[in-house]
Amino acid sequence: MEKTDALSAFAALSQETRLDVLRLLIRAGSAGMAAGDIAAALGVRQNTLSTNLAILTRAGLLRSHRQGRTIRYVADMGGLTALLAFLMEDCCGGAPDVCRPLLASLPACCAPDPVIR
Repeated sequence: MEKTDALSAFAALSQETRLDVLRLLIRAGSAGMAAGDIAAALGVRQNTLSTNLAILTRAGLLRSHRQGRTIRYVADMGGLTALLAFLMEDCCGGAPDVCRPLLASLPACCAPDPVIR
């Protein structure tokens, strides 16, 4: 991950609603959630949520999939893993191999391309 991509992800996460959306979708797993359900769960107006979902998607932290007239969103675990790897790139005195097992041990739901049901 490039520094500019990491900065975009951090900027997206620096707002309370967007952070709440990402955490909610991480909990939802690979099934994700419909935009309306996300709005209801967080008590956010749908037009406000739409903007926040777009920002998170552009930052590489969410993916979406159309199901009929509904758009389902899922946390992009590949993007999150890349962000974690970026943060840990120089860990352990510049020996990233020491931290690599941590990234490799992420649960199966954190695979880079989870299946959207």
